[in-house]
Amino acid sequence: MPVVVLGVTGCIGAYKACEVLRELQRREADVRVVMTAAATRFVTPMTFEALSRHPVFHDQWALGVNGDIRHIALADEAELLLVAPATANILGKFARGIADDALSTLYLATRAPVMVAPAMNVNMFEHPAVSENLAILRARGVSVVEPGSGYLACGWLGKGRLAEVGEIVDAAMAALARRHDLEGETVLVTAGPTVEDVDPVRFLSNRSSGKMGYRIAEAARDRGAKVILVSGPTSLPAPHGLEICAVRSAEEMQRAVDGRVGPATVVIAAAAVADYRPASPSPSKQKKTDGPLTLELVRTPDILKGLGEAKGDRVLVGFAAETENLVAHAAEKLQAKNLDLVVANDVAVPGAGFESDDNAVVLLRKDGTRVDVPLASKREVAERILDEVAAIRRAARA
Repeated sequence: MPVVVLGVTGCIGAYKACEVLRELQRREADVRVVMTAAATRFVTPMTFEALSRHPVFHDQWALGVNGDIRHIALADEAELLLVAPATANILGKFARGIADDALSTLYLATRAPVMVAPAMNVNMFEHPAVSENLAILRARGVSVVEPGSGYLACGWLGKGRLAEVGEIVDAAMAALARRHDLEGETVLVTAGPTVEDVDPVRFLSNRSSGKMGYRIAEAARDRGAKVILVSGPTSLPAPHGLEICAVRSAEEMQRAVDGRVGPATVVIAAAAVADYRPASPSPSKQKKTDGPLTLELVRTPDILKGLGEAKGDRVLVGFAAETENLVAHAAEKLQAKNLDLVVANDVAVPGAGFESDDNAVVLLRKDGTRVDVPLASKREVAERILDEVAAIRRAARA
């Protein structure tokens, strides 16, 4: 029976948390409740204790609660932290790392997936501070159950009403199903750009930030996989809990992949590998002249093609970054590189693709399945990619 920690914060939607708790129990989850002080002004802790049949954690200073350091114990037990309703206040605390009550402290201590269901006045929800905090949380992998639109308790009309109970619980159960679906798998992910030196000062590269590959690596780790991340140069912090190999050029990335692919059951090639490099990099800085400069370029190794030729029974995922004829070009790559799944994204779309925190993609599988993923955070897109990977692995074992 999965353990769900239900966080309840202070707004009129707190009464719906009782319904969320009962529906989670109906679906055979063991629910523990953590309340903020403001939440206790809307629904009493006794109500949640009676429904959950567990003590409610709401006062971290109460006598006895630190016998087992309650927030640490709950953080370890949790298989999902679900905050419903999530006020603007708790979203700000989570985003900025403020730990001044039971719930915000538990959030920092848990390694379980986190899901929030915001609820607030429409103007509050649309405030730049709230939007920024949600963007920060999404980038960290926090799932967001979007609020509904309509008449709010304050009498205003707009977006901010707590999502329906069924929608929240459906999302929670999906997150729990993902929790262990890649256990036993070894996932090798390539990420970022490669850099091809022209001379000691200049180089050729591309606009890849590495964010998509890093989000995939983090999501695979959180779903139970052993993860190997081969990364070109990025400014991103190194994710914890996985093996990281830093490389610079396409040739270095090929050697790193070849040396680590052996145990991999899944390979996801998200790196933007340079197709060409200078034929003869200069050992010293090339001085500028009044005339043109001609560089001779030669092909770099086709890492993805080599992986496809030696694929065996592992799942191979490639990316197709296009600016036109997106699906047609992606389908060609799917066949030419012997892929199981190709992730196609139009890098000309504003707010998506290179350097952005968001992406919109089309997923094409070898069996003809097509999944359109609208604009979402790259962590959310990573989860959708891994949903397809997990489905392909299940089908192979059936």
